[in-house]
Amino acid sequence: MSDNASEQDFTLGRPVLVCRWRLASGKLPMENRHLRALAKRVVNGRTVSTQLVAWAKQHIEWTLQDGSALNPDGVLMLVLDDKGQAAMTVGPYAPLESSTASALANRALEASREAEQTGIAPETLWVTRGDTLVCGMDASDGASGAVTLVRDLASTVGITVACEEGIAQALLAGTLEYEEAFLVSDEHGIVCASDATGPRGTKLAEGYARLLAAQKKKR
Repeated sequence: MSDNASEQDFTLGRPVLVCRWRLASGKLPMENRHLRALAKRVVNGRTVSTQLVAWAKQHIEWTLQDGSALNPDGVLMLVLDDKGQAAMTVGPYAPLESSTASALANRALEASREAEQTGIAPETLWVTRGDTLVCGMDASDGASGAVTLVRDLASTVGITVACEEGIAQALLAGTLEYEEAFLVSDEHGIVCASDATGPRGTKLAEGYARLLAAQKKKR
């Protein structure tokens, strides 16, 4: 896929933001959610420009189908560099090697460090306590596309959602009380912890899977 520079000798500089978005049949199922989240991200101290968001939308609409021919169910990567340039490419999707609660918490912790620079974490840890889903971020933090999807799915089935910063650290420290744990990721969707799976996380993961399946039926 092409970049946003007109020069033929365009070379991407040092990456400062890499968004990884899951595809289905050469389409981006959560396109609008991802683009809204992109518009709230911060790069080089500034919010991503409306021009760059429009560029991304144009390339998704015009070139993604052909650009994803080899990996229609792969991952779309949007890379922004320290010079304000951008490029898109598509690669294969690889499932997580480990999905234990601690492995998911470590991923969420790493993503939270990214959020300190960009304003939005691409992956968050969620847990259940009774009838409530607890999202591992402050309520005032910017939400990724995947987080907005889970919030809407939870609302649809009548599940209460609360936010609590620091649950990944607490889980790793062994001080967190919870029944289920799952990762919410722009790239991997909803991944239930292999050692802390339960009905609520499973129901949400099934909803995400249906979203991908519905996109494939449109092919």
